Amino acid sequence: MNWLFKEEPSSYSFDDLRRDGRTRWAGVRNPLAQKHLKAVRKNDRILYYHTGGERAIVGVARAAGDPYPDPADRSGKLAAVDIIPETKLARPVPLAAIKADRRFASLPLVRISRLSVMPIDDREWNAILALGA
Repeated sequence: MNWLFKEEPSSYSFDDLRRDGRTRWAGVRNPLAQKHLKAVRKNDRILYYHTGGERAIVGVARAAGDPYPDPADRSGKLAAVDIIPETKLARPVPLAAIKADRRFASLPLVRISRLSVMPIDDREWNAILALGA
């Protein structure tokens, strides 16, 4: 399965992930984003999207394992997943280019802009990687 994870680069950038080699993806509160996070499985591919002023897909990561209970969530309802970096894109793929491309009309990034974890189908995945090559 393929996913897109969104993060503010001033909070934790793709370069931070590359430096650290691994991080816990936690703190996701939106119910739909949580549903998606709980569906992530070990070795699933992840597009890393910088929010804020950058608004671009900048790298590829991978799920290091299956989801587990978020250690910071006392209710025990929220999940977390560990991710590891794979590669930085040669060129960031900006949101404006994605919105302007008809191939991405059904992409959750275009339709549900506030969602922080979302699925990406293989066709969209390959098209995004081609734009970032």
